[in-house]
Amino acid sequence: MRVPILMYHHIAVPPPNADAIERDLSVPPQNFEAQLQWLAQNGYTSIRLYDLVYALAQGRPLPEKPIIFTFDDGYRDAYENAFPLLQKYGFTGTFFVLTEFMDQNLPQYLNWRQAEEMSAAGMDIEPHTKTHPDLRGRDRDFLIWQILGSAQTVEAHIGRFPRFFAYPSGHYDAHALRVVREIGLWGALTTQQGTLHTTDSLYELKRVRIRHSDTLESFAIKLAWDF
Repeated sequence: MRVPILMYHHIAVPPPNADAIERDLSVPPQNFEAQLQWLAQNGYTSIRLYDLVYALAQGRPLPEKPIIFTFDDGYRDAYENAFPLLQKYGFTGTFFVLTEFMDQNLPQYLNWRQAEEMSAAGMDIEPHTKTHPDLRGRDRDFLIWQILGSAQTVEAHIGRFPRFFAYPSGHYDAHALRVVREIGLWGALTTQQGTLHTTDSLYELKRVRIRHSDTLESFAIKLAWDF
């Protein structure tokens, strides 16, 4: 099944002192709005990850041109910039948050009041671990603490147990995948590029990385990927 899952990080103009990585991960709000406008004009409908799973597992129908928006790390600009623009164009998004950083009220990240407001408005808040570690080569206790612990924290604030997870920086191994599955999550997202999904790939879902450098032309080309 071909459904583009877009992957964003910052929706913000990168600061003057940003390194190459932060700059690459920062899509300016005007670029993001242009992308949303293009999607709306070209007949795309945003769906949730839940809709994708129901379509894959149960054959439920999807809109003709479905799209999924995901945002990793739960930066404050997700609330300030991404959230209002999604609402403006009638789209929904999934925000993968780092719960320990939110608990500490770090200024560059969402706080729980903002996450709760976004959830109440139809956005999905899902876990991205507590502290963004590399999950490869970790023992089970560490994986449970980071993955289940972050899911339980989301549940405590949002009022429902989350069902999806994004591997930090796309780093995971068979042990991490097993924990994600065992604790009752329905799927997990990687940083592997692509748009095709099967029931066998629910814990290794591909995404389409949107970069600072993307033009509307390159954005449209990525949406047409068929792998």
